[in-house]
Amino acid sequence: MNKSNNISELNYDVKKYRSDFPILTREVNGKQLVYFDNGSTTQKPKVVIDSMTDYYTRYNSNIHRGVHHLSQEASTAYENARVTVQKFLNANSANEIILTRGTTESINLVAYSYLRKKLSPGDEILITEMEHHSNILPWQNLCEEMSVVLRVVPVNNNGELEIEYLQKMFSPKTKFFAFTHVSNTLGTINPAKEIIELAHANNIAVLVDGAQAVPHMQVDIQHLNCDFYCFSAHKVYGPTGIGALFVKEDILNNMVPYQTGGGIIKTVSFAKTTYVDGPLKFEAGTPNIEGAVGMAKAMEYITEIGIEKIMQHEHELLVYATSKLNTIDGMQIIGTAKNKAGVISFVVRNIHPFDIGAILDQQGIAVRTGHHCTQPLVEKFGIPGTVRVSFGLYNTKEEVDVFIAALEKTVKMLS
Repeated sequence: MNKSNNISELNYDVKKYRSDFPILTREVNGKQLVYFDNGSTTQKPKVVIDSMTDYYTRYNSNIHRGVHHLSQEASTAYENARVTVQKFLNANSANEIILTRGTTESINLVAYSYLRKKLSPGDEILITEMEHHSNILPWQNLCEEMSVVLRVVPVNNNGELEIEYLQKMFSPKTKFFAFTHVSNTLGTINPAKEIIELAHANNIAVLVDGAQAVPHMQVDIQHLNCDFYCFSAHKVYGPTGIGALFVKEDILNNMVPYQTGGGIIKTVSFAKTTYVDGPLKFEAGTPNIEGAVGMAKAMEYITEIGIEKIMQHEHELLVYATSKLNTIDGMQIIGTAKNKAGVISFVVRNIHPFDIGAILDQQGIAVRTGHHCTQPLVEKFGIPGTVRVSFGLYNTKEEVDVFIAALEKTVKMLS
């Protein structure tokens, strides 16, 4: 039997999942909230909120430094969160998972703890034209500091990387390649495994920015075989201020911390300090313990639903919304890759995206407007920005209909 493409036949109970998110019951400007800004941050299910409340009301304590019961309980919960991330990503070991403040800190950590000591003047770092600023600025700063060249792989008019062109950009001077798994502006899903294999064939280490991939698709680190992979929990129905960085264990063991302080040492003297082994070496100070607890609970929640079901549900929303948008006069969708996640960026005639977003907000519809922290990419398309609609596991076709009706009304008003 062929696998069904109808999400209703996959037992996807979107009404039940919506009831798990308290914020979805509220009104904005007297209208039922339609939340289509999931690419920026997702809403949180009650189980995640409750898990963090439980930490503060039952076992709040600092970790790894206490022999009393609360400290032991908190330490166990924190390290269990690391294991949950490892299993969620299918990494080989929990020792390959560093808990960070999110994607931005993870990329900075790799730049300064791994790559900085490997660079010489004239070397090259490779990124793509579709990168988020978080995956541009750390490399740009490193290039300026180390007299290294930043090279940029262009995207075509559909918002796709051309693999043949990418191959030509690799050179003996290329020491590192960082690229996004899924574009936050275009929705393009890059062929990550193929890209990683090409880079490794040229002895180039690879970092994958998974911030927009982990919420929407199955990520298998062992299958990808990348050297670094990072994401932020707040885009995966978890709390803000927490995320994770995967690093291959043999690489991690040879990296040096770029932040130092309590919790990462074996011994300290005024003459010499020695550091602990493993990921704790990169987690100086008191970490976001409650955030780790909430992140783990969010991953358990997603696992219980099934990431494949979520992906199929969001794909149906993408197809449905795209077909509706294309009926609007003057509509231009930016990013028409064949393989896309549930993200649609668009412009309408000469109407400024901010004006569209502001009027939609008056009707209770939350979308994102602007350059989405991908200013070079937006400038490539010769536009001031876009309106971006991004879907989550709790969105519905009925919400798409409400959005389309409001958008048509808005366009008529502003034309």
